[in-house]
Amino acid sequence: MGFLQNYKKTTGSGGSATTKQRGDAAEEAALAHLQAAGLRLVMRNYRTPGRGGGEIDLIVRDPRDGTLVFVEVRQRASGTHGGAGGSITGVKQRRIVFAARHYLLALRTAPPPCRFDVVLVEPQGIEWLQAAFDAGTA
Repeated sequence: MGFLQNYKKTTGSGGSATTKQRGDAAEEAALAHLQAAGLRLVMRNYRTPGRGGGEIDLIVRDPRDGTLVFVEVRQRASGTHGGAGGSITGVKQRRIVFAARHYLLALRTAPPPCRFDVVLVEPQGIEWLQAAFDAGTA
């Protein structure tokens, strides 16, 4: 069974899946999509310490050029209110950038090339938005 079919099965209309289970299934589908495109998982669910920090759903590396990709995974059951992409506000972007900077400082090496991607997981399929935003505009 493919990752999108598995996502749909996990998040089906039975109503029994919790929000966390649906989110985990969306992350799994997004990760499988990225890995199928050749990206390699570095870390999942990176969180900064303390309150008010940020979280990054997936950190992956593009082996073609070494770019470190910070990925926000969004899923919504319907397209109303802008769908999954409409939920990535400026505040959310700033929190992701904050967490990415924290992660890069912890590396204690020169930072590699980086970008911020968004993977939208919706009932009709997966959409991968590369370089969806950057640290300067968040």
